Amino acid sequence: MRQKTLFIVPYLLWIVLFVLAPLILIFYQSLYNINGQFTLDNYTTYLTPGVYLKMTFNSVWYAFLITLVTLVISYPTAYVLNRLHNKQFWLLLVILPTWINLLLKTYAFIGLFSRTGSINQFLRFVGLGSHQLLFTDASFMFVAAYIEIPFMVLPIFNSLAEINPSLINASKDLGASQWQTFTKVIWPLSMPGVKAGIQAVFIPSLSLFMITRLIGGNRVITLGTAIEEHFLTTQNWGMGSTIGVVLIIAMFIVMFATGEAKQKGGHTR
Repeated sequence: MRQKTLFIVPYLLWIVLFVLAPLILIFYQSLYNINGQFTLDNYTTYLTPGVYLKMTFNSVWYAFLITLVTLVISYPTAYVLNRLHNKQFWLLLVILPTWINLLLKTYAFIGLFSRTGSINQFLRFVGLGSHQLLFTDASFMFVAAYIEIPFMVLPIFNSLAEINPSLINASKDLGASQWQTFTKVIWPLSMPGVKAGIQAVFIPSLSLFMITRLIGGNRVITLGTAIEEHFLTTQNWGMGSTIGVVLIIAMFIVMFATGEAKQKGGHTR
């Protein structure tokens, strides 16, 4: 028993230092204005209809679109990967881009989408002329979805791999069509992976800021962009922390909405 207690100590220290302490500090900082005075004005300003609520709506909307696009692409990808020989090798190729620095990938897309980039060179070659691809909503969505896809594919792939093949065979033996087997057996059993993928994509998408600036050209303003502005430009750490608190609350809401509901007896559904 004493040995088990000793093993828990590092975990508790980690939770206190790197989870609880930052949460307490960011909430504490959110209660001070730019002049260092204790106040609730930051929350009043945030909740007043205007810039910040519109920014919140934009963040949620774009995070929803990014999550939807990645899910539509990732689920068939994970499904096909599970049916391939050497599926672990093909999965490695999918998640390989996550090993590359995010800033490097972003600058690579700047090179592709720019007026003199490869895509515009190809468009001019086929006679379609040059187009403004960079600093558009479409380019922002494309790059954000590309970066987030591996984080959606991986949990869905693992969830599909854990499905007992005998359940699928039983469904077919009982006369179910491919579509019925998918909708009644495969899709419900893969839902834990889908929910985990939504959590892994939606929550980070709420606070994107580097892609919005470099690819979207600040056309897409999210809460992450606002936090960066307040901490680095206006030096209004209180307002930046207030937006951070809102993001943390949003994170818990998403985790609660997509979490596994516990039933009596320890079973999940």
